[in-house]
Amino acid sequence: MSDWIVQLIDGGGYWGIALLMVLENVFPPVPSELIMGIGGIRVGQGQMDFVPLLFAGTIGTTIGNLFWYFLGIKLGYERLRPLVERHGRWATLRWREVEWLHRAFQRHGEKIVFFFRFMPVFRTIVSLPAGLFSMNIWKFIVWTAGGALIWNIVLVGAGYLLGAHFSRIDDYLSPIANASVGIMVVAYLWRLFTWKSEPKKES
Repeated sequence: MSDWIVQLIDGGGYWGIALLMVLENVFPPVPSELIMGIGGIRVGQGQMDFVPLLFAGTIGTTIGNLFWYFLGIKLGYERLRPLVERHGRWATLRWREVEWLHRAFQRHGEKIVFFFRFMPVFRTIVSLPAGLFSMNIWKFIVWTAGGALIWNIVLVGAGYLLGAHFSRIDDYLSPIANASVGIMVVAYLWRLFTWKSEPKKES
């Protein structure tokens, strides 16, 4: 368990929780599981209340995701094409795949944002294409907050029920996180070395 996270929660209270959840979504290595889990422990100890804790965590999560959403808006769908055509190999991304994602967000954007909130790594990354493909901001906020609220209830409940033993969750989360990153790196390298350029359309 990271001491500075505990110190910020104990010193900043609900504001500390909200700030940490913003940071967790802007800088994904900060673990939301520990932040909200520790909050759950504090609820069990009578130092925090359940509802304000959930409110702070959900607000922080939503604000952090808005950072990536507005970054996507700033970049824009049309500006993305020259980048993909020029540097697509290194991103292992073809324009037809971007178009497929665009169609998926047009049809199922709310579901994608909501369900990706429960997936490690992807729960933050999904906010970028939501902005790129100009998903309605209010729908984005509602579905992000809804998914975050449910996830936070699970984490706070786990912290409350497990109490001090929750600190051991880091022993399990670290290998899972490392394995996830390792799989992503291997997948990226495989796509990079097997990359074939998209055939140019004849004029």
